[in-house]
Amino acid sequence: MKNIKEIRSDFPILNKEVYGKPLVYFDNGATTQKPQSVIDSVNEVLTSYNSNIHRGVHYLSDMSSEAYENARQKVASFINAGKKEEVIFTSGTTGSINTIAFSYGERYIKPGDEIIISYLEHHANIVPWQMLCERKGAVLKVIPMNENGGIIIEEYHKLLSSRTKLVSVTQVSNSLGTILPVSEIIRAAHSMNIPVLVDGAQGIQHGIVDVGAMDCDFYTFSGHKVYGPTGIGILYGKEKWLSELPPYQGGGDMVDKVTFEKTTYNQLPFKFEAGTMNYPGAIGLAAALDYVTAIGRENISLREKELLQYATEKMSAIDGLKIYGTSANKIPTISFLLKGIHQYDTGMILDKMGIAVRTGTHCAQPVMDYFGIDGTVRASVCFYNTSEEIDSLVAGIEKVKSMFA
Repeated sequence: MKNIKEIRSDFPILNKEVYGKPLVYFDNGATTQKPQSVIDSVNEVLTSYNSNIHRGVHYLSDMSSEAYENARQKVASFINAGKKEEVIFTSGTTGSINTIAFSYGERYIKPGDEIIISYLEHHANIVPWQMLCERKGAVLKVIPMNENGGIIIEEYHKLLSSRTKLVSVTQVSNSLGTILPVSEIIRAAHSMNIPVLVDGAQGIQHGIVDVGAMDCDFYTFSGHKVYGPTGIGILYGKEKWLSELPPYQGGGDMVDKVTFEKTTYNQLPFKFEAGTMNYPGAIGLAAALDYVTAIGRENISLREKELLQYATEKMSAIDGLKIYGTSANKIPTISFLLKGIHQYDTGMILDKMGIAVRTGTHCAQPVMDYFGIDGTVRASVCFYNTSEEIDSLVAGIEKVKSMFA
């Protein structure tokens, strides 16, 4: 693995100053920064061979199409999909979940059917299922959570029944950092022939994702969470499901034959990719996955565990600071509040010190309601962060406390 100085030099924005102070970027849960190789790959598309994919017989279109399809293969290899046709490019995790909520819902959900999610979900894995239930007269069931920020797995097993038609859970809580026991969730559901969607938006960048070993039926993630561009995401689906499901959107490239009487649809994966796709984003995502692979996912995971341990020890020692989400199995995300100080005030003062954190509900309002709070300060760390930056955060928090004393 490169040393930390070399790694940080790969990310141009990390050299930036904010209010005259070195940037300390702890908002990686919202979006990660981009290495120069990703920036260069997108620039190369736009300056060297930009052309719409799949529709041209000329040189630029051939180059663009080939790079786009090579990107699909890289994603398939990265997540260990059975074949590249099981990888669908979307706009992001939200777009991927909505695709399944519509397509699976239209084909399989009937009045009285049940869909299971967890208490820890991002709004993007709550609202599409609520909308589906409203359309179809189905019922949404929720796996309860405990005070450590984990799910109560025994209650999940009780929720499963002959009425359950789909389970959709996050791999990692974006608000608390908790890693859910998705393998057990999937095994239990599959024992009753129930498919499972895993929201991997917060999991893809923190460890090895193997959809084959996981045996999930669907897996979703966003490029910008794993050091790639915004506006590009992935929907992985087992071929047996994607072949049966109707397309979510209609338009160009997803059709086989169009007449005014009837339209037939293209083969996988194109059936789910209507219109001009974000091919620069897809190619940039492939570059991001190449970068992560070169660093080594095991190396990234080990370093982030060390940073989490260091940050937890340092922040737990701060008088008046409460950490929300204390599960033993979590990513390096620490959500906290200072006693008597609003999270927005904490975040705004830290910003003046050059420290970027996220404040609010983190699109996980039910989690905040469970704890009886209106939000937290979230410091989300990744492998390019340092223990010195964590020290800066701790010093910044102490200064916030002194200002409100």
